[in-house]
Amino acid sequence: MEVTAPMTINALNGSSVRLACTFNSCYQVVEKQFALNWTYQECWNCSEMMLLQFKSKIIPVEQTRFGNRVKFTGNVAKYDVSFTLHNVQLDDEGFYNCFVLNPPDRNRGHAKINLRVITEEPPERDSTVAVVVGASVGGFLAVVILALVVVKCVRRRKQQKLNTDDQKTEEEGKTDGEGNPEEGPK
Repeated sequence: MEVTAPMTINALNGSSVRLACTFNSCYQVVEKQFALNWTYQECWNCSEMMLLQFKSKIIPVEQTRFGNRVKFTGNVAKYDVSFTLHNVQLDDEGFYNCFVLNPPDRNRGHAKINLRVITEEPPERDSTVAVVVGASVGGFLAVVILALVVVKCVRRRKQQKLNTDDQKTEEEGKTDGEGNPEEGPK
């Protein structure tokens, strides 16, 4: 079994965020056998706190920390076990673990999401300048490469012409090595 979730999710303080978790299994989900646990850890090595369980149905585990802000928004039959955390708070930052078991799969799958809570949206990036610079540099490089190919072809033609001229000269004035013309067979 393979469980997939993003490694890191950024959420704006006060917003709602969906913590996506999906799984692949060779077997269809039989709700009476299927098991799901979502846990929360404040830090990597901290103890885990249960958020949600699935045993024949979703059971929200009462936690004073999250209250009723946790809502299951997945669809187990479609291999989606995601949940949404509403009204995200700064102290919701931490690690969220998704554990899935779908018998007859023998292994329990696991994914971990690092939730980071931010206090303001990062500015949108304007990629117009990057596109213009990239196109300019790409165009310049294409012209340089084309010029190098033309120069190489011109040099090769000159070299071939010189080789052809040398060959004609040799054939016209063959000598015996001492400057005397060779005599053909007698």
